Amino acid sequence: MTASPLHGVRVIELGNYIAAPTTGRLLADFGADVIKIERPRTGDELRRWRLYAGDTSMLYRTTNRGKRSLVVDLRSGEGRAIVLDLIRGADVLLENFRPGTLDRWGLDADTLQEANPRLVVARISAFGQTGPLSARPGFAAVAEAYGGFRELVGEPGRPPSRTGVSIGDTIAGIYAAFGVMMSLFERERGEEDVTLPLDRRTIDVALNETMLSVTESLIPEWEAYGIRRERTGGRMQGIAPSNAYLCGDGKSIVVAGNGDAIFQRYMTLIGRPDLGSDPDLQSNEGRWEARDTLDDAIGAWAAQRTSAEALQTLDDAGVPAGPIYTAEDVTTDEQYAARGMIQRFDVHDGDQLRRDVGFPGIVPVIGGVSRPITALGPDLGQHTAEILAELGWAQERIDDYETRMR
Repeated sequence: MTASPLHGVRVIELGNYIAAPTTGRLLADFGADVIKIERPRTGDELRRWRLYAGDTSMLYRTTNRGKRSLVVDLRSGEGRAIVLDLIRGADVLLENFRPGTLDRWGLDADTLQEANPRLVVARISAFGQTGPLSARPGFAAVAEAYGGFRELVGEPGRPPSRTGVSIGDTIAGIYAAFGVMMSLFERERGEEDVTLPLDRRTIDVALNETMLSVTESLIPEWEAYGIRRERTGGRMQGIAPSNAYLCGDGKSIVVAGNGDAIFQRYMTLIGRPDLGSDPDLQSNEGRWEARDTLDDAIGAWAAQRTSAEALQTLDDAGVPAGPIYTAEDVTTDEQYAARGMIQRFDVHDGDQLRRDVGFPGIVPVIGGVSRPITALGPDLGQHTAEILAELGWAQERIDDYETRMR
């Protein structure tokens, strides 16, 4: 493996839960030294989210892979001094507290600027650092609603649903990582004697805005045409036929046969060339109007075949389709295996050692296969002594500190 792209970049992560830690995880994946600051005794609350045994969840181990854990009480003067000492030698600071929280802890913008005039700061919050809602708390579920995203998810005529993952936090974390990389790039290509102002080095990511940004043409369609998007279940507004269909073996498959040329092959395949040649169905607009008729025809065809038979036939005809995978399916899939997308570790959850546990690989792939995960999310305070020693602390002082933080 060649040198990591972000080798030599140091990141201080003050975030918890999922948003800022996702940013830290992405940077750590590609070689950044990410020091995760955790509160004494309990650490990041994510350690106990979806906790099925022990004291550290697989969610934490996944989201915080590749990082080092340092226990610090940010509300104390000692903790503030440690963080500032780390910031002086860092490239990036990540945080996802409510705006104003770091100021109350003595880590305001002026203090950060004085400590490190080249520091890139990524801030993730519910509604951003400015505006009338900036001080309001809110998890990603609320931001999904504010961003117009939640209104689009679920079945028509029923209350909106949410996705099965923390999609708002994850997307915000990705945007923040992108912003960090832009800022580092701008910083590094600048003149040596020119320091960018702090507002040019501050990445302000609002959860509600990240969710708005992925709603595609929701806003302009309303503004231009008065079109109000509605929930369409497994369908996509204005695109047909594209849906999930139940096969005869009780498994469902997804088929996206909405391309104009694909549609004709698709209809011939299911024994309905009359639909394929219907002049009213030669565009997505016409097919959307006839979506129920099309789905009924496709559903009847799928019900007469096993999912494997249906998928093979569709693949042979060049119609995009795929199975709806479970976790078990993903871990045994040849495509994921070929690209190193399931990486296995023995991991102790605080209760017992779980052997050969699969974890998702690193995205994006560079060089044909996923980079190897260097380490899973660390135990609480696992690297405290190591990091304090790097700051020049004597062993006696480190021992006393660790005793007080337990």
